[in-house]
Amino acid sequence: MSARQLAQNPEAAVTRDACFTALDTAVDIVIGSALLGELVTVLANITARRFFHTSILWTDEVGGFVLMILAFIGGAIAYRRDQHSAVHTIVDALPPRWRVACHASTDWLALIVACSTGYLSISLLQLHMGQTTPILGIPSTVLGAPLLVGMALIVIYALERLSRAPLRTALTTGLVLVGATVLAVATRGLWAGAFVGAVPITVALAAFFATVLIGFPVGFALILSTLLYLLPSPATPLVAVPQNLSDGMSNFVLLALPFFILAGAVMEHGGISSRLVRFAHSVVGHIRGGLLQVTVVSIYLVSGLSGSKAADVAAVGPVMRNMLESEGVGLEEGAAVLAASAAMGETIPPSLGLLVLGSVTTLSMGALFTAGIVPAAVVALCLMALIYARAVRANLRRGAPPTLSAIGRTGFGAVLPLLMPIMLYVGIRTGVATPTEISALAVAYGIVLAGLGYRALGARAFCGMMAKASTVSGMILFILAAAASFSWVLSAAQVPQALIAVIQHWHGGAAYFLVFSLLALVIFGSLLEGLPAILILAPLLLPLAVRVGVNELHYAICLLIAIGIGAFLPPLGVGFYVACSVAGTAIGPTARSMLPYAAVLLAALLIVAFVPWFTLALPNAFTGK
Repeated sequence: MSARQLAQNPEAAVTRDACFTALDTAVDIVIGSALLGELVTVLANITARRFFHTSILWTDEVGGFVLMILAFIGGAIAYRRDQHSAVHTIVDALPPRWRVACHASTDWLALIVACSTGYLSISLLQLHMGQTTPILGIPSTVLGAPLLVGMALIVIYALERLSRAPLRTALTTGLVLVGATVLAVATRGLWAGAFVGAVPITVALAAFFATVLIGFPVGFALILSTLLYLLPSPATPLVAVPQNLSDGMSNFVLLALPFFILAGAVMEHGGISSRLVRFAHSVVGHIRGGLLQVTVVSIYLVSGLSGSKAADVAAVGPVMRNMLESEGVGLEEGAAVLAASAAMGETIPPSLGLLVLGSVTTLSMGALFTAGIVPAAVVALCLMALIYARAVRANLRRGAPPTLSAIGRTGFGAVLPLLMPIMLYVGIRTGVATPTEISALAVAYGIVLAGLGYRALGARAFCGMMAKASTVSGMILFILAAAASFSWVLSAAQVPQALIAVIQHWHGGAAYFLVFSLLALVIFGSLLEGLPAILILAPLLLPLAVRVGVNELHYAICLLIAIGIGAFLPPLGVGFYVACSVAGTAIGPTARSMLPYAAVLLAALLIVAFVPWFTLALPNAFTGK
């Protein structure tokens, strides 16, 4: 039923909305229950091993099923709520008519991707018919069902979104895109022979960037590019697409991602961040540029709790906005500092970027967690130096020095929240538990602290927090699965080998490689946001860095900082718009305020890049080198 028909029939509109509300609630219950159930299972396994010297052997099997549910069913509800990573900057600048056409086109493309992947997943389920898991004996078809269910939900949600679009626009874009898809599949035998050599991967990459720039979610664009690469290939069946999507969720350590996201949600809802901000204010609030200095230090502290840059901004931003308004400091300047500070948080454990990088490379998670601390501090000090210099130039007065009683009072309130990042770091660094188990303990600690200690997390808030964390987790895991499939395509097309060949014939040396690759990463970080850029580029660039003589661990940290900076740089960085939204500021004035901080961020990146000691000092100290 079209939007015009619904407008003419209000009762039908109410019925449809009620049906979709019920469907959304059911999906929230499924993914929230899956995440909560896995959390309880992991905690039970830790308890059994610690006190009863035994292990629950089936946790990995259940964990894989939970990851599938979160990735594909959670990814579907994230699509419903427009929470997938997408580049909207270009589309938002278009005239209204073209903007509507782009939105309709992306919904049709999502429908095509979901229908194609869902159809192919049926073939995959048939191939696994009769197989069971080794411990619980769960049929493999049950474990693979979330992919099919998720694609079906995306089809439903895409059709619902298209029904709200102007009828003429929806029909026109659908006729073009669906017609082109059907024609390409029907005539594949006629044109597939021309797709040899570098043509398939070139077409796939061109389609990826073209669709991303019109606002198509990154995860969906990765799947579409994979389908386009495999479509003309006679050697590789298209069933490899759902197979690689499923394989992308086979790593048990990925459960640390939704657990850390849940820990960040607990921090946000439980009043933990405000205590850290008050502590930072008592320590550095008297320095010139007071509240802006507090913003930098607060983000550094909170990054160790949430693991997510968006969660950092959401946790610190509202508190700082109220303080800035009360003291008459410009909100645009505050939003710029908020964005610049969040950019450094990519390397502060337990950053999601560190976890993802560790899951797609051979780097040790403990080494990554150790290596990222000092470089982030270098970036923070550079930002604080700029704030101080601007305050001196503006002749701003120094604040009153803090009293010991004020520091002690706020410090006492921050002790328990600060134990969370310490527990995370020590646990992963010493190897007493896996990252997944440590993240589960962090969630349990946060829930006890916020719910029982601070009385700030009731039952209703807990349910809302679970739904939000599960949806965000679904979006991230969906991108991870899609990126795993696309990474397989890049390997099949021998893109890494081609890049290595280029490096071997390039005599620019390590310095040129660092400068040009990091600047490129800043740009890609703006286009693709954080995690997709890490997933696609890290496996390609890390071997190249080693080839030119750059330490792999050092380059990994530089890569994360560069991508983090790109995510918060105007005009394309998604994080910049998040900071503006949280601070309640206009984009134009905030972008102008951001310019000097962007310059300092880039300078700090080069300092870290060309002084490897900042990255390697702590890891070498722990290993005795």
